[in-house]
Formats: sequence, structure tokens, C-alpha cells
Amino acid sequence: MKPPPQPVLEVARLRIAREGKVILKGVDWTVRAGEQWVLLGPNGSGKSSLLAALTGYFAPTSGRISVLGETFGRSDWRELRRRIGLVGPSVAAMIQPSEPALHVVAGGVDGTINLWRRPSAAVLARARLMLRRLKVGSLAARPYGHLSQGERQRVLIARALIGRPALLILDEPCAGLDPAARADFLALLAGLPRVARGIALVLVTHHVEEIAPVFTHALLLRNGTRLHAGPLRTALTRPLLARLFGRPVALTKGRSGWALRVR
Repeated sequence: MKPPPQPVLEVARLRIAREGKVILKGVDWTVRAGEQWVLLGPNGSGKSSLLAALTGYFAPTSGRISVLGETFGRSDWRELRRRIGLVGPSVAAMIQPSEPALHVVAGGVDGTINLWRRPSAAVLARARLMLRRLKVGSLAARPYGHLSQGERQRVLIARALIGRPALLILDEPCAGLDPAARADFLALLAGLPRVARGIALVLVTHHVEEIAPVFTHALLLRNGTRLHAGPLRTALTRPLLARLFGRPVALTKGRSGWALRVR
């Protein structure tokens, strides 16, 4: 029998407590190469804390975290972050509005923000290529602050991908997008595995409607505990989602994707 693909990340019995409050309670989670995961849960479920732990900004109170074969507490997490692409509000908030889109992307090679010296010609060439692949090549010279929210998200993804990461984490990337921009962004997600072959995706969201067909698995978090983890067909069920959001729900799937209505 062929062995399963190697884990991209493993979380075992993860517990995080801060100031006497338990945020995550014994969470287990394994993501293997070739799987594309959704981290789904309501506000306050512990999604942000789990994300912070995976990127080394929250130290576990107990349990184990391994990402790309490196174990928290035994490896230099600052170096590991260079192998993890992260797109989210924490990154966006640090970018100067005057920074050209091309330089925003180029900074992803070394994990820097707001360049203080001109990148090499080779790095700039790769940054232009990534912008073209994300269909925003014409925006290379435009200041980041002059871009629409949808354009900024594409620039941030290009920045995350330029370093050739093995794992890409998208932290609520559709926040602030209008319906048309969100539809365009979800279409972009469907093509990401072709832009960055072999990459593992983790989408952090609390909207079922944002789960594009590219995703294969889901981790459901509620009140800091793992409600379910597994293939989408086992995770996106009406009974589980009703427990997840604490209300009766109606769940449908059509040509345009999933839709959830809370009763």
C-alpha cells in the first residue's frame, strides 16, 4: 500500500491559554501535501489564535506544532516563516500606501515590508512575472494605497508566492470585497494550484459561501475546540454546520458554490 503524503503541518493536542482564559483546547489537525483546507468557524472560535500559533506569533501553552517538518520550540520560526506565504490584514496593515505594487511583491522574497533599497533586477523581474500571473501586471508602478481592495489582495498573494512557499495561508481574504470583487477573487483561488504547483492552501473564513471548488477538506472550530476535521463532503453537512454556528441552518450547493442560510 502506498504511504500517505507527508504532512505539511501537524497540530497535536494544542492548548493555548492567555490571562487565565483558554483559547484553544486540545486541537488536533493534520494537513498533507495535495490537500487544500478551509478553517471554518464563527467569530471567537479560535481561528485567529490557531493561525498565530502556526506562524509562530503565539507560543502553545501545551501540545505540539510542526510545520513543513519543523517543530515549534526546536526550530528557528523566523526562518520558517519565509517558507509560509501569508495573506491577511496583519500584513496589509504594515504596507505604506505610497509603496509601488512591484516593490510590495518584491519584498516577499525576503519577507520584508516597505523596501529601503532597490531590489535586484532578477527579483524585480520575478515580481513582474508574479503580478502578471495574478492578472494585475499593469499595476506594477501604482502605489498600494491607490489600489482597490480586490487589487490589493492579488498583489498580496503575488507577494506571498514570490518566495515559492510550500504553504499559503489566506486569512479572511474576502473581507471588504464587494460581491463582484469577491466572485473574481474566488475564481482566482481556483487557479492558484496551477500558478504555484504543489502548494498547500489554508483558507481562514467564517463564510461557507467563500469555499471555492479548489478546497478539499475543512477544519471546523467552535469555542476553541475541534468540532470536525476531514473531507468537505463530511464537514459541510447541515447538522455539523448547525452545531458550528449554534443555530438551525439551510445548506445548499449549486453551480455558483455553497450557500448557507441561518434560520
